[in-house]
Amino acid sequence: MKLDGVLVDLATAVPDGAIAEPVTIDSADGLNILRHSAAHVIAQAVQKINPDARLGIGPPITDGFYYDFDVETPFTPEDLKAIEKEAQRIQRQGQRFVRRVVTDDEARAELADEPYKLELIGLKGSGANADHESVEVGAGELTIYDNVDAKTGEVYWKDLCQGPHIPSTRMLSNGFSILRSAAAYWRGSEKNPQLQRIYGTAWPTKDELRAYKERIEEAMKRDHRRLGRELDLFSFPDELGSGLPVFHPRGGIIKLEMEEHSRKRHVQEGYSFVSTPHITKGRLYEISGHLDWYRDGMYPPMRIDEEVDEAGNVTKQGQDYYLKPMNCPMHNLIYNQGAHSYRELPLRMFEFGTVYRMEKSGVVHGLTRARGFTQDDAHIYCTRDQMRDELTRTLKFVLSLLKDYGLDDFYLELSTKNPEKFVGDDATWEEATRTLEEVATESGLDLVPDPGGAAFYGPKISVQARDAIGRTWQMSTIQLDFNLPELFDMEYAAPDGTRQRPVMIHRALFGSIERFFGVLVEHYAGAFPVWLSPVQLVAIPVAEQYGDYLQGIVDELRSHGVRAELDASDDRMPKKIRNHTKAKVPFQLIAGEDDRAAKTVSFRFRDGTQRNGVPIEDAIRLVRGAVDEHLLVNTAEDLA
Repeated sequence: MKLDGVLVDLATAVPDGAIAEPVTIDSADGLNILRHSAAHVIAQAVQKINPDARLGIGPPITDGFYYDFDVETPFTPEDLKAIEKEAQRIQRQGQRFVRRVVTDDEARAELADEPYKLELIGLKGSGANADHESVEVGAGELTIYDNVDAKTGEVYWKDLCQGPHIPSTRMLSNGFSILRSAAAYWRGSEKNPQLQRIYGTAWPTKDELRAYKERIEEAMKRDHRRLGRELDLFSFPDELGSGLPVFHPRGGIIKLEMEEHSRKRHVQEGYSFVSTPHITKGRLYEISGHLDWYRDGMYPPMRIDEEVDEAGNVTKQGQDYYLKPMNCPMHNLIYNQGAHSYRELPLRMFEFGTVYRMEKSGVVHGLTRARGFTQDDAHIYCTRDQMRDELTRTLKFVLSLLKDYGLDDFYLELSTKNPEKFVGDDATWEEATRTLEEVATESGLDLVPDPGGAAFYGPKISVQARDAIGRTWQMSTIQLDFNLPELFDMEYAAPDGTRQRPVMIHRALFGSIERFFGVLVEHYAGAFPVWLSPVQLVAIPVAEQYGDYLQGIVDELRSHGVRAELDASDDRMPKKIRNHTKAKVPFQLIAGEDDRAAKTVSFRFRDGTQRNGVPIEDAIRLVRGAVDEHLLVNTAEDLA
């Protein structure tokens, strides 16, 4: 329950005058409590089987939980099965979760054999603990949770934990499961020991667990890394390095279509196109503040232009150059190359700018978390009077363009100031945050808070999009920034002749082309709309003598910009059909003697349905229409 707004165990006494609110197991808080309790049961099972295992932390996460352990050897699949079996036994026992308040010294004495818990006790109240560590210690009192026998009160196991927990392990029902194990550094730092992490999930019922596992199985089928290999779209050559993708011809044409459509829409919206280099002197990022606040996310510097004499003495000092992690400082330099009047504003600069970020190896994940990627980056410079309208216009444009690519289920997230990591003054941040919140609210979309999630220079709205199987992806971001214009001494001439600071709006629509590409692969399971499909049509003759007939149709389609091919290989027709179906080609055009005589063709679609006897002129019109209208065609009914 919540007691005066604070989550507590259901067994907590309710003082007179306090307000108690129920927390149901299917609510967001309820699911987190359920999953954190499941993490305790898994940890108890691990130490039952292996008493030498030392405990890390075990927080709830999206759709599940994890628990970290220091063990001599990594967990095997057989180990995980044994652990889950023991956890199920603990669940059936109906052990109660009992909370105890302890002093620091008492906690140290009870957990003397748990070095990682002792470290967390030392961090209590220091403000140094990360979010996930807050399940163990907070800024207030320390508590230990005992798992006890419901009848005898015998303590089976205990853990340092803030709680709260479900009343009994029986409430886990049959709705929890171990998913996998992986290596993880203690407290996320490569300087610390590497632990073994067990991931699991927990749901109120077995049916919900089964539905979740089905979603996971579907997600695995849609994994863009697997489909990227199968469809020959992109790869990550070892010779280039981790997180640095290359696009193959089939992936390259999809990327080109994505970019070209975006460029066209940006021209219509009044953006100016700019281009900036991939590398710069470090001084630029000293001005912007990135070297102060973002250095860990940047590639190490390259020392350039240093000169030495024959004796090895430095005669000219070199300079540090960095691969750029952000485009905004360079756009600010473009703005500052000339004087500006209020009549020129808003000024909207757009660039497909490639940036490089030194992501940790453990978080690099295909195209969706790369180290080198291209942002569809825009920076809008406007007056304070214009900023509200410009933000509203930008958000509408962002949502409209995302819909062009087939995403249409959105909510918004408002990221506010991180009190430990920001530039500027509180009043400026409050104005920027309030303005963004008002614009987001007026959009009519749900708005979810993200406390402390803003970049160091300003708050942001991020567009969260749900894909075809209900997963949420962060897409576009819109950031309102009063601080970089100050740092770069940017000005414009106001109507009264005074020099004023412009307001700066940062906006990335895809986020990055690579990440958006990966999201679209998974959203469509590789079966793209016709306009994005690398090959839009393959013509398959029933026999060799009908190749020339189909080649004429292919040539006509190509003249209209359709990516059409004739399969003149020696494979038998059924194999050709299987190959192109597996490659997820939207249209297969088949013709034999009857078609040639009647000047018709047969359409075959991705689901295996067909539409026969279509006149050539109608076939060309239908294909061109599907391309022009951005249709998703998988069946004969889709084309109708």
